[in-house]
Amino acid sequence: MKLTLILLLGIVVPSTAYLPSLIEMLFPKETAHPFDAVPTIPYKDLMTDNLYVDPAIYLAMKEFGFFYVSGVPNYNASVELDLLKKFFSLPEEMKENVEIRRHNPANKNAYRGYCPGLDDIETTLQYKNIFNIGPHETRIPVDDKEMGSVLDKLRYDVQEPNVWPETDDCEFDKEFKEIFQAGFEIRRTIGRFFVESVARSLQMPEFTKLFQKDEFSAMGLRRYPERVLVNENMYSDFDGALLRELEHIDSTITVLTTFNNPGLEVLYKNQYRDVPVTGENSFIVNIGKLIGDIVDNELLSAKHRVVETDFTRHSITYFLGPQFDADISRSMTNKLTEAGHKYQIFGEWIKDYLGAIELFYY
Repeated sequence: MKLTLILLLGIVVPSTAYLPSLIEMLFPKETAHPFDAVPTIPYKDLMTDNLYVDPAIYLAMKEFGFFYVSGVPNYNASVELDLLKKFFSLPEEMKENVEIRRHNPANKNAYRGYCPGLDDIETTLQYKNIFNIGPHETRIPVDDKEMGSVLDKLRYDVQEPNVWPETDDCEFDKEFKEIFQAGFEIRRTIGRFFVESVARSLQMPEFTKLFQKDEFSAMGLRRYPERVLVNENMYSDFDGALLRELEHIDSTITVLTTFNNPGLEVLYKNQYRDVPVTGENSFIVNIGKLIGDIVDNELLSAKHRVVETDFTRHSITYFLGPQFDADISRSMTNKLTEAGHKYQIFGEWIKDYLGAIELFYY
């Protein structure tokens, strides 16, 4: 194949590799909105390790802290949105069957399933409903004698199988499960190929070894009901804006779907700015502080928030974390990470953060 040399990051790019798009992506023109310059990576190029992908992702993550992936075959966000709306509109007594144990002690599921929000203006800051999906459908039974430590038990617990709604509509039950199982795998694949791209760009091959398994990856179907009354603590300390999701930085790798719902804002050059929606067939990818520390903060962990909206808002968040026994105490250049002051492996870290499962900030 004929090759064309590009004097950028020392890469060699095939002449057929969408050179005009590459130049536009890496050297964007001035636009009215800075996020117009955030690149969108075609799914097929991400999957095939197209040579322009790594520098495009790297520069986006250095400058903005996020990028988009689009064009996933056989994916339609509207189908997911319709199904999650149908689930959240089910009678509460029907959803109780899949509530997590914290809300329904009669159930065994602690992490996977339905987390009803509490519409209590005095005690609840971020009123939202969540249905949590993980990577496991079954779990191999283990004798109690084999769980000799707290971490052994947690290693077993985080393999909790999914629970799925069982209604009087068998077609809905079947479609809900199949669509969101497929959606989970799409987001997991995007996350994994992103990990590989980062490892190549930063010349950190050991980074991929942290993600050989993902026992506690999670996908949350979120519903933010319209709320007339607000807790006074939901006003931003940064600029006084009324928020629906507090300002924060994620911890692991995030693959986000906002559908056509505005409200997400990312801090860029000391100003919160609207993030374009993901629409029918794209995803936003970003990293959190834990991952940023592991890669020596070579990539930006973007601080973001959701401003208050006057409508019921839906989104889907997927989080890809390191495997349970991954060493998170040291960065890829062997520097002590912030987490490393207290934790050696990811399992120890997640143990202390399980109480925040409904906030999905891990």
